[in-house]
Amino acid sequence: MTDIILRRDETGGIVVLTLNRPETRNPISDLDMVEALVANVAAADADPQTRVIILTGAGRAFSTGGNIKAMREGAGLRDALPAVTRGNYRHGIQRLPLLFDALEVPVIAAVNGPAIGAGCDLACMCDIRIAGASAKFAESFVKLGIVAGDGGAWFLPRIIGQSRAAELSFTGDMIDADEALACGLVSRVVHDEALMDEALILARRIAANPPHAVRMTKRLLREGRQSSLGAVLEMSAAFQALAHATEDHAEAVQAFLDKRAPQFKGR
Repeated sequence: MTDIILRRDETGGIVVLTLNRPETRNPISDLDMVEALVANVAAADADPQTRVIILTGAGRAFSTGGNIKAMREGAGLRDALPAVTRGNYRHGIQRLPLLFDALEVPVIAAVNGPAIGAGCDLACMCDIRIAGASAKFAESFVKLGIVAGDGGAWFLPRIIGQSRAAELSFTGDMIDADEALACGLVSRVVHDEALMDEALILARRIAANPPHAVRMTKRLLREGRQSSLGAVLEMSAAFQALAHATEDHAEAVQAFLDKRAPQFKGR
């Protein structure tokens, strides 16, 4: 699916999805953007040829989260009846964290500018975050008198720890890219003009590995966030049995012994 509000480019098994509403700083709470993200991300994950997804924003912002203008006008997710508002969240933006948490393919957020509110949380749903020097982050919901309705309270503490997540969530303060690096919110900061090149270089390094092993590794890391050691070990043993049976594993071993570059085929 290609949608004008979400650009999709693909090269060498790397799918680049670009939030494409730069004039409004790429809000993600509108239902059409949610639908476009769900459709494109799910399709990429279901395609065995996809090795990595890169998510970024058009223009000068990654995503400023909710549509503030729609909030002011009483539109968007809000309804006069709280029960309807609850349903709007459950059937709208909350589909994103549930989808991202179930993905097998690795996702890199190339944060090219402000990632505010739900935009910050969207970045947190990704496995790896690379920031341009001009990137800024804020868990800013309290500034608007609301809470993170999209899973930010689940993702953020797991990335930067409970104390730092509480500080950012209770104050709504904005931090710059260097602060985000210092607290572990991003793994690296690069010059703005080099952001996509660096994201693609990293994606290619991931894509060069056996795809089944990468996907299973991601599932183990995700399981490790919430399961016991025993449960993760049991899953690891099952996945290892599958990995040992792949042609890519045999190719990796043979290439190592032959002192040559392996040729992985995803089998």
